[in-house]
Amino acid sequence: MRQAGTYSGIFSAGISGKTGPHSLPLARIKKIMKKSGDDVKMISGEAPIVFSKACELFIQELTQRSWTETIQGKRRTLHKEDVASAVIATDIFDFLLGLVSNSSCSSIDPPVAEH
Repeated sequence: MRQAGTYSGIFSAGISGKTGPHSLPLARIKKIMKKSGDDVKMISGEAPIVFSKACELFIQELTQRSWTETIQGKRRTLHKEDVASAVIATDIFDFLLGLVSNSSCSSIDPPVAEH
């Protein structure tokens, strides 16, 4: 069974819209969640908070892996090519492979919604 880690702190003080500052706008997250499907009608107040933390962790992980690519290239500025290399080199980011290409990352287009 999975043990509570350092990220389980979002539950320690209780989940409400008033528990601490959030780096990502909860209203925007809720709007994206509602647009995810026609059958999504109601979203609890706690769900966007959990999604906010998940997005923060995702961004942090991708940034750390991208920074490793930057350092390996003997640079001090993270470029989109570093993000692309991190995505390509990491299996857990395979779902992003369609957004990046190994040769050139000149334009990153948003995914086309399939219905």
